[in-house]
Amino acid sequence: MAEAWIRLRYEEESTAKAVHEAISPDNYQAPEGIDVQAVREGATLRIWVKTKRLRSLLPTLDDLLACIQAAERALEALSG
Repeated sequence: MAEAWIRLRYEEESTAKAVHEAISPDNYQAPEGIDVQAVREGATLRIWVKTKRLRSLLPTLDDLLACIQAAERALEALSG
């Protein structure tokens, strides 16, 4: 097993909420053998990724961070 935690702190709680919704299970489907859980606490988003194999962890984190970055860019475009 391999696991990683990601903690993202945003200036606004609404940003954390929007990013959390963007990577929710309805929008981000992790492959079999990979568990992704995200919890929002105010303006902080905590994400836990657990994989059966170490070699799956980094690509999973890369995909997840790309989804987060896309959500953040979309929010910036809407606000800017």
